[in-house]
Amino acid sequence: MINYQANSQRYENGMKYARCGRSGVLLPQVSLGFWHNFGGNDSYERSKRIVRYAFDHGVTHMDLANNYGPPYGSAETTFGHLMDEDMKPYRDELFIATKAGYDMWPGPYGNWGSRKYLMASLEQSLKRMHLDYVDLFYSHRYDPETPLEETLQALVDIVRQGKALYIGISRWPLEATKTAIAYLRDHDTPLLIYQGRLNMLDHEPIDEGILDLCHKEGVGFISFSPLAQGLLTDRYLNGIPDDSRMAQGKFLRKDMLSEELLQQLRQWNQEAQAKGHTLAESALRWILDQQGVTSVLVGASSTEQLDKNLKCINL
Repeated sequence: MINYQANSQRYENGMKYARCGRSGVLLPQVSLGFWHNFGGNDSYERSKRIVRYAFDHGVTHMDLANNYGPPYGSAETTFGHLMDEDMKPYRDELFIATKAGYDMWPGPYGNWGSRKYLMASLEQSLKRMHLDYVDLFYSHRYDPETPLEETLQALVDIVRQGKALYIGISRWPLEATKTAIAYLRDHDTPLLIYQGRLNMLDHEPIDEGILDLCHKEGVGFISFSPLAQGLLTDRYLNGIPDDSRMAQGKFLRKDMLSEELLQQLRQWNQEAQAKGHTLAESALRWILDQQGVTSVLVGASSTEQLDKNLKCINL
């Protein structure tokens, strides 16, 4: 039974929306990622509070993938429960993305970029999320062994089947991205968006020319890991907390926090505080100020953390 009623002022709460490339799609400048904190090992009630808070504050774009969890698939299962309990009346206000490309199930057909894998994975994702279609389906990573035409034609056919409205790619190299843009355009399924890791510590999409290419070709760009797994916050400025990802060796290693990096982070933090901001707010704003960027993709372990991240919009 649905008992959630969204905030009637959700589009007047300060969220700003940016056009995604040269499409008709507007995305919130801050989008919600489900990579962490929404799996089967996480509190469902906390997940529900975060998603409600996000939507109540104009965050319409929810970003998932087939193997988000842990365990694999459980973030999508959580989202399916949230759709049933809360979000079904608001389905047409949501822009829901999922992906396939990394390992999902054993054997030769549960990984990479074959037509077999992409189509089977999306079918599973739709069942877990209790959806008839997703708004955006990504090839989660470039597959150097599968012919690009096979991967790209599978994406075209997924749209033609009505199982996704738009197509995206994530972390593809420059030349393959050029091929994807041309192929998808020629097949009347233009590439909507590129997802890449861009933050104040990692400029790879800028250095490789990806961001410039997307801007020139009318393709949107969304940044994942905008806070570098927490490095671009005040979390590590005065030591490594026992409950942090770095202390647990999850995605961050202690040897990554060199003295040189720590001094740089402290300098950026001082500069942000001098302007009345936090380091995280400034780091998110830095990304949004790059030409061609549509949105930043943030995770959240609490509504308080999400609220802090949303403040970057009005800097």
